[in-house]
Amino acid sequence: MEEAVGRATEMGRSVMFVPGIADFNNMATPAGLQVMQYVGRQCARFGVRMIVPILSAVVLPVARDMYQEVCRAEDRMDVFDPNDVRFLSDSQSAFAAAAAGIIERDRIAGVFYFGSFGFESLLLAETGQRVGAIQVAATNDAFQIPFFLCACDYTLIGEELFAASAYLGREPTQLGSISGQDIGKLAVCLLIVVGAAATLLAVLRGESPDFSWVLGLLGQ
Repeated sequence: MEEAVGRATEMGRSVMFVPGIADFNNMATPAGLQVMQYVGRQCARFGVRMIVPILSAVVLPVARDMYQEVCRAEDRMDVFDPNDVRFLSDSQSAFAAAAAGIIERDRIAGVFYFGSFGFESLLLAETGQRVGAIQVAATNDAFQIPFFLCACDYTLIGEELFAASAYLGREPTQLGSISGQDIGKLAVCLLIVVGAAATLLAVLRGESPDFSWVLGLLGQ
């Protein structure tokens, strides 16, 4: 992210942050907006214009207030322009065409895609690649991940979007939740390895595998 903002600073161009196409009933949207705050802080710090195209009207005032807040926190209200956080359309096709047009006309130096996306993911990412923008993407939509992998410089896969949001936001509750999930996954992986090793030993000894100890462990 710093690389994309730094390049925009050197070239005197803008960056674009697309927080997906969903509203707040999809958890990818608040996660994306959390990352937008971090990118907006970097842009405000270096005096880089950040354009935020919005598809859902519900997300518009929240995204605008969040961007304004980080500009105020960095004492760079001269960078903030409420028109840079703009509602384009509630139609996916129209939104994709309008956002791609902004990337082309403004020769955007860096594009960030963080949130839930549909078919417009490849249209936007291809346009960004064509103008030579550094592109960073993260989505929990499995069908769109391959398109971002092909067209973007850096891609976070699946739940890495939420991990990035927690890490950059530094919220103790979110960080604790992510840490707890990681510990749980590690415990399950260790249990699988131990179970496989016990099964292999039982087969080599010509015995029938006994997993009663696993059921006891789960019961505890």
